[in-house]
Amino acid sequence: MVRVRVLVVDDHRIFAESLAAALAAEPDVEVSAAGSGPAALRCLDRAAAEGRRFDVLLVDADLGGNVPGGRPAVPVQEGNADGLVDGISLVAGVRGAQPGVRTVVLAGRDDPRRAALALQAGACGWVAKDCSLSRLLTVIRGVLRDETHLPPALLTGVLRELTAARKHRTESERLVESLTPREREVLRCMVAGLGRKAVAERLYLSPHTVRTHMQNVLGKLGVHSTLAAVALARRAGVGPADLSGSAAELSGNVVERGGQLA
Repeated sequence: MVRVRVLVVDDHRIFAESLAAALAAEPDVEVSAAGSGPAALRCLDRAAAEGRRFDVLLVDADLGGNVPGGRPAVPVQEGNADGLVDGISLVAGVRGAQPGVRTVVLAGRDDPRRAALALQAGACGWVAKDCSLSRLLTVIRGVLRDETHLPPALLTGVLRELTAARKHRTESERLVESLTPREREVLRCMVAGLGRKAVAERLYLSPHTVRTHMQNVLGKLGVHSTLAAVALARRAGVGPADLSGSAAELSGNVVERGGQLA
């Protein structure tokens, strides 16, 4: 018998243990549970090192207590002020670290926007927490066949969200393409969190020249702050500059004062 290895990730202990026990009653399912994003990552790493990788991750959408409808996925290393990681960010982190693991998000309520974010982060399904065990098992076995599972009531809303996200990304890409090569270098430094002085040192430019480039970047992107420019850049797929260089570059991370260009 081929066994399916499942990891339940939920910071509500009673729910996690109850779900794990129900799944473990199935003869072909082996289950473990983790109470946080970092704990889940440790479980995944340990299992991979021992040659017994997990097949499916069931992740609480509100892991870490994040407010529903909150921020998009961020790198799992960042977490929040308490070192916690939200569910969608965990999905993105697992996709990057162990792409062979299928992830399914368990949600307390239907939310097309967050379901779309979960799919963009790499989730294979979005399932209500109060769904039947048979439905959950169908989803678990389905995602292992590369199926994507969403509640029928969410399909229209999720498609609308994904279409809008693609439109925003396309527009963002067009705006970034209007930048000169040097302005794109400056933008990547902004995405990395570098301030004007650090950018000047990194690119061997004067602070005045960097300020001019930054102002040109904001103008061409049609935004009024560095934070807005960084958000648009991320939508367009612009990554941060490599900060593996000098300590001087790493120390100049003050980018904004009061949301305006420093």
